[in-house]
Amino acid sequence: MKSILHGDIVAAARVLRAIPNDLRRRICRRMFEEADVAHDHVLASGRIHQRYGDGSLMAVAHKREMVAEPSLHDIDYCSCLELVLHEVIRWKTFAVTN
Repeated sequence: MKSILHGDIVAAARVLRAIPNDLRRRICRRMFEEADVAHDHVLASGRIHQRYGDGSLMAVAHKREMVAEPSLHDIDYCSCLELVLHEVIRWKTFAVTN
């Protein structure tokens, strides 16, 4: 996966905010996996993945339904941001150990 930037976190959280709570972790992890597949494809072929984009988390997020960015007064949105950040740490930890 390409380097993860602030916009990637926000885009992924906006996707998660649009879906039921019980599906969020699974969808979040799927977005990370799709971004990784796309990044590998770009590195191997020099072309953007037709389905998943350029290898960024933002690209895979924009392929899904997302809410307009809520304010941080929206506790549910804050939980989505927290989940994405947790998955960034999990992903980076996994990548370093493997």
